[in-house]
Amino acid sequence: MKLMYDLPEQDERAFLAAVGEGEKRMYCLPYNIEVDRFVSGWMVFTDQYIYKILDGELKEKFKMSELSDFSTENLYGSCAFYAKQNGVSRLLCRFISGRNLPRYSVMVKACEILAEGGSKEPLTNSEPERYCPKCGRPFVLHTKICPFCQDKKETYLKLWRMTRGLRLMMLFPLIAAIFSVIFRFVVPAVQRYAIDNFIVPEFGIERGSVGAFLLVVVAIVVLDVFHRGIDVIKQRMAAYSGNKFTMMLRALLFEKIQNLSMASVQQKSAGDLMGRINNDVSTVQSFITGNLPTYFAQAFSFLLALVLLLCLDPLMCLFVFIPLPLTVFIIIRFWTTVRQRNIHAWLITTRTNRHLQDILNGIRVVKSFGSEEREIIRFEEHTERQAAQDESNAKLFDTVFPLLGFALRLGNYMIMLYGNLKVFAGSMTIGALNQFNSYATIIYEPLMQITAIPRNISAFLTSLNKVFEILEEEPEVADIELPIDISIEGDISVRDVTFGYDSYNPVLEHINLEVKQGEMVGIVGHSGCGKTTLINLLMRLYDVTEGAIFIDDVNIKDISQNALRSQIGVVLQETHLFAGSVRDNIRYSKPFATNEEVIAAARLANAHDFIINLPEGYNTMVGEKGYSLSGGERQRIAIARALIHNPRILILDEATAALDTETEKLIQDAINKLTKNRTTFAIAHRLSTLRNADKLLVLDRGKVAEYGTHAELLAAKGIYYKLVMAQQRAALQKQG
Repeated sequence: MKLMYDLPEQDERAFLAAVGEGEKRMYCLPYNIEVDRFVSGWMVFTDQYIYKILDGELKEKFKMSELSDFSTENLYGSCAFYAKQNGVSRLLCRFISGRNLPRYSVMVKACEILAEGGSKEPLTNSEPERYCPKCGRPFVLHTKICPFCQDKKETYLKLWRMTRGLRLMMLFPLIAAIFSVIFRFVVPAVQRYAIDNFIVPEFGIERGSVGAFLLVVVAIVVLDVFHRGIDVIKQRMAAYSGNKFTMMLRALLFEKIQNLSMASVQQKSAGDLMGRINNDVSTVQSFITGNLPTYFAQAFSFLLALVLLLCLDPLMCLFVFIPLPLTVFIIIRFWTTVRQRNIHAWLITTRTNRHLQDILNGIRVVKSFGSEEREIIRFEEHTERQAAQDESNAKLFDTVFPLLGFALRLGNYMIMLYGNLKVFAGSMTIGALNQFNSYATIIYEPLMQITAIPRNISAFLTSLNKVFEILEEEPEVADIELPIDISIEGDISVRDVTFGYDSYNPVLEHINLEVKQGEMVGIVGHSGCGKTTLINLLMRLYDVTEGAIFIDDVNIKDISQNALRSQIGVVLQETHLFAGSVRDNIRYSKPFATNEEVIAAARLANAHDFIINLPEGYNTMVGEKGYSLSGGERQRIAIARALIHNPRILILDEATAALDTETEKLIQDAINKLTKNRTTFAIAHRLSTLRNADKLLVLDRGKVAEYGTHAELLAAKGIYYKLVMAQQRAALQKQG
């Protein structure tokens, strides 16, 4: 993230005139709002002062040592940067939030260090830029792609590089198109010969024999058969290479989505990702295998027809191009509108799909609240917007493009008029006019396609860019070049870990924790204090912002993600079962587990008894997300799934939350056995389930508030003691 901007010339002079000797310039950031107007001002931070400069003038100067308690605050439509000066809160500057809030949030920490006389080396921030330096618009999330400044040539080059290994197959339809065009041009020449020599012979020349005429007809038929045959081969090869390309591209997309970080995947809807894999890839394939060979053949036929027309009659050839300049000018002017409308239509379609997928996934909630009618109305509103946009696009395209087609045909009408006059005058034969008209028709076909090319290319580029947005996205969590595959024993060390989903807004701060192999650590605290975030860091679903996590004295960033997670068993609060059988769900973490291992894991999770009572036992299909089972049954299958591969580290995030009291006791007994010689982290709101934990970690506002045994924390009468007493009172009230 950029923290040092270059000052404009007049502002640089104002700063140099105000800065003291020996001061070191550390940071320079823009601010955008002054009182009630937009401005282009600058905040320059040195190791001793903060300078506020606007329009070549020094507006204010703040001494760093007199400032404290730096902070940012969200206001209405903007943000502000504050500090206390001699105990009084001062507004230092205001700025537009989206682009500059992350920078000023870093300045909070940087200024606190400088004000306290700490290190005078500038802080660096590795968070990537979110806005295009050329146009100022936001990049596509987690990429450096600006849809407005993207070079189309670079897009085509990326696509060309992706076709490696398929190029010969994909080029064959283009080569076949050339031969198809050549055959097409030979036929009018043969027809001219037939017309002039057999049908309408010149005066004084006898008609040719019937046998010779039949040979001409056979020649035309044979040429047409070859032309059609090559078209068949071209289409078959295009279908084959197109399907290969589609399969490869979809596989690449799915693989990339699997490797994206949790933060990236959670910011996209399942419907959006499915649309890119299915719809956008199909659009790209359709263009490459259908439109591209057609455009290539038409371009080649246009050039060849142009040469032949010039040879036949240069003056008549000019009539072909009389309407062309106006048509091309209108198309160029219309291109931006077409592109914007295609992007807008894509966004509306994506929103409709996202809403549909969201409602279908949450159909149980919809029915629980009796919201069917409301959701029907909402979906109709989405489809009406989509239909209105599609209708608007269709009306515009279907009005403009036919008019452009008519404009192009004006040249053909002029050729008909002038050519027939030449035939009447005897300076051109009927066969020659027929040949010229045939070539003119051929040359007009690609010109007619000019009206559709912008629409098709725009749709193709829109879909291709959506595909590249995924393929070029950099995962936030990635393996090093040569990661280590270790066999985990279970010693875990969390050393001064700070983390925020946005680096400038920490959720956890300065967490230190030492866990020995085989220990069970219970994590407790109020909602939102960072409990789940901590276990996400242990699984390396996110990378820490500061500090490090070590397993067996190895930094988890040096361990391959596959080796790390394959040795961790996880039971999450929200249980997700895949569509399939009970057996397949249990052995998901160990695909080649035997039936004996599946049953053993189910027994440990106290799931075997209810499974064998299902209609087909372990072969029973659980349905989408396992909704054919009760919450407790799903949770027990999830526990069995976590245990079947004998993990060295076990993570339980409210693992017994969906169970009744009786089943919870049985599961708790099983968990107590399983945690022996296995490092375990358990999050639970029912604190009674953590009585047997070796240590309890109490988090409060992202920091370690207490750490110790159950007895030690009760004796301390701190946060944990209050939580236990509150739950006991609630239990007594419930019993009463």
